[in-house]
Amino acid sequence: MTRDLSRLIRPRSIAVVGGGVWCASVIAQCQGMGFDGPVWPVHPTRSDVAGLPAFASVNDLPEAPDATFIGVNRAATIDVVRALAARGAGGAVCFASGFREAQAETGDGTRMQDALLAAAGDMPIIGPNCYGFINYLDGALLWPDQHGGVRAERGVALITQSSNIAINLTMQARGLPLAYVATAGNQAQIGLAEIGGALIEDDRVTALGLHIEGIGDLRAFEALAARARDLGKPVVALKAGRSEQARAATVSHTASLAGSDAGARALLRRLGIAQVSSLPMMLETLKLAHFAGPLRSNRLVSISCSGGEASLMADSAEGRDVVFPPLDAVQHEGLRAALGPMVALANPLDYHTFIWDDVAKMSQAFTAALRGDVALGCLIVDYPRTDRCSDAAWDCTIAAGAAAQRDAGVPVAIVASLPENLSEAKAAQIAAAGLIPMLGLDDALAAVEALTAARAGTPAPLLLPGEGGPARVLSEAQSKAALRAHGLDVPRHARAETRDGLAAALREVGLPVVLKGEGVAHKTEAGAVAVNLATEPEAIAAAEGMNAASWLVEEMVTGGVAELLIGVVRDPAHGYVLTLAAGGVLTEILRDSAQLLLPATGAEIDAALDSLRIAPLLHSYRGGPGADRAAIIRAVMAVQDYATAHAGPLEEVEINPLICTPTSAVAADALIRTGETT
Repeated sequence: MTRDLSRLIRPRSIAVVGGGVWCASVIAQCQGMGFDGPVWPVHPTRSDVAGLPAFASVNDLPEAPDATFIGVNRAATIDVVRALAARGAGGAVCFASGFREAQAETGDGTRMQDALLAAAGDMPIIGPNCYGFINYLDGALLWPDQHGGVRAERGVALITQSSNIAINLTMQARGLPLAYVATAGNQAQIGLAEIGGALIEDDRVTALGLHIEGIGDLRAFEALAARARDLGKPVVALKAGRSEQARAATVSHTASLAGSDAGARALLRRLGIAQVSSLPMMLETLKLAHFAGPLRSNRLVSISCSGGEASLMADSAEGRDVVFPPLDAVQHEGLRAALGPMVALANPLDYHTFIWDDVAKMSQAFTAALRGDVALGCLIVDYPRTDRCSDAAWDCTIAAGAAAQRDAGVPVAIVASLPENLSEAKAAQIAAAGLIPMLGLDDALAAVEALTAARAGTPAPLLLPGEGGPARVLSEAQSKAALRAHGLDVPRHARAETRDGLAAALREVGLPVVLKGEGVAHKTEAGAVAVNLATEPEAIAAAEGMNAASWLVEEMVTGGVAELLIGVVRDPAHGYVLTLAAGGVLTEILRDSAQLLLPATGAEIDAALDSLRIAPLLHSYRGGPGADRAAIIRAVMAVQDYATAHAGPLEEVEINPLICTPTSAVAADALIRTGETT
């Protein structure tokens, strides 16, 4: 069910229920931010709260409020929510804790939360156990504490599942305009994705930042990403925490490679959401998104008046997916004309200080540098602290940067090497000139990388993971038979439970063979695999050396140029995670893997294979034969087809190794864990 949150987040009237310091703070925050609608305190015994006349109950209010902050205990909260819903209120923030998030402590948290949801009915509620939200655009704050923001005409929206982190983010002094800051609490009714979907519908919101502890409703998250994509509003996410749920299966390599963090990364990448690894990086990426919008490429030009800064910029880009392309002929010509013969021309550029404070010459040089095939110009400037120094001589950088941006039509960021070297006041001055103030070389480049990497088409709906439950492990022979039915190529094989049966199996398969002891996980480590057995006595001896009740005899697959792992794991938080990795006995040593979510396309699988460090082996490495790429992709698709057909009860599929030859891709080992009983 999609609820209309517009009255709640953009209210014309606000009620505040309760008389404690938190409720008084909500009233004070609305007054301090200049909210121009009525604010109605509600308290059963007091005549006023925070200097405003109080009403005895929500039923006594002049009309149904658009938004209500409920700052009373959990039992009273349920009663207030019921009364508000009956009056047709626009929604409420539930501040109280002690609901499902505290089930272990209270013993009745789940029951109380169910009662809260029943009381709300169709009326939207945010929380419980959260601070609420700040609407800086309209001065509406259902927020019971301090904050560091100011009114804004447009800006980015931030949502967190932690009220404390939300407070911290409002204290940023980086020149990032904030439109909304919201907390989701325990998301009893409305999840983070629904809040985000409501906020991005505001035309004054330019981008959305998410601090995520758990995704929750995958379909709602897909809908949020799709709507943001349609609106052209970038979404930036910091995913916190790693769940052990997706690594509960210890019998395979796949589970150790594809934990919940891998699933989260795959999900965000699939949906075109820019993923960052820290709060500062999130703020800088949002800043870039707010001022520049989606960048057309990751190609940059860096301009500084110091060789040291140019080197730092180049080093900061090492290992990142950002590019400083060589200067082309047009850039060379323009820069030489502006800088003369004494400056070595390169990108990153050290333009020296010969033209410092000559705004015309600086503008000419900066414009020339922006004339190439670049999406962003980075002007490295570190401003002096004004309490002990003067920054008057640095104003030329802003004037010249603005002129160059206007003349070249390429966005320009003024980037300080250290956050301390660009104050909030200076950031505001830079933004007023139409430039992008950015703090820190590393975070600036990480922002470019994250924003330009977040490009998605219209992905198919995720294969949902189902509820899970007790699972059984199919034998290797059963697993291969199940996967072969979906098109996987497996070796010719036969099973044996006795010595005579083993001799018959050897004749059926034909020598040389691979012999495997059945019922053993990690067979190589357990000594339950023998390869390239060329004679019957050799095979019999190998079988007798294994601690196994039965054996699987397989043809020996030769001519392999590489070994891969193909795995699928049910990740309760993100769907089914497909892992492609370097396979065989070195899987966990190399930890060379890529993750996608099902369903994946052939093109996505192809790109994931190319991202592996062992990718050269799949091609013609050092003159050797390459692998049959089409056969590999068919093998992956066969595993995906099986997973799709058995989604829900399926826990895990693993092929390791998939032996890749110039003409085939054969599953030498297979494992399936499923909740199905047949």
